[in-house]
Amino acid sequence: MSFFAHPTAIIDEGCEIGDGTKIWHFSHILPNCKIGENCNIGQNVVISPEVVLGKNVKIQNNVSIYTGVTCDDDVFLGPSCVFTNVTNPRSAVNRRGQYARTHVGKGASIGANATIVCGHDIGEYAFIGAGAVVTKTIPPFALVVGNPAHHIGWMSEFGHKLQFNDDNVAVCPESGQEYQLSNNTVKRIK
Repeated sequence: MSFFAHPTAIIDEGCEIGDGTKIWHFSHILPNCKIGENCNIGQNVVISPEVVLGKNVKIQNNVSIYTGVTCDDDVFLGPSCVFTNVTNPRSAVNRRGQYARTHVGKGASIGANATIVCGHDIGEYAFIGAGAVVTKTIPPFALVVGNPAHHIGWMSEFGHKLQFNDDNVAVCPESGQEYQLSNNTVKRIK
């Protein structure tokens, strides 16, 4: 076995789990999930059928990831955050096969207790504040907070809030990487 699973974890048939991944207490990985290398799946996490996680995804305790969700490499999912997969659930109406898709881009961070309403993608390196309720697509590098989530700034790949100068250029204080803001879009330029 090239990954670690705590004895209380349940891993259903058909799952692909990458080398170096750790799955902790009472977590359940349902059929046909694909989990990349070096992921860390905390306690009491449920990952529904056919979810796809890239490499080095960090999932904190009590997270629910439902069918239709894909995460690129280096995504962080904070404690008790949740993804939905049906926009209009009813107990008496079977909506299987109608699951909306949500994609989380490389390096994005989703804070504790955030809710991601299905069908809204999260751009690479976006930062979703704790408790936010995401009801629309979030662009790369965006910092959003609140209910509903609203845009309050931009973040670097290293997780620092960017301060743009008069030329719409910002420098990450940790990495020295430079970013350009143009037409409400941020791109790394160095």
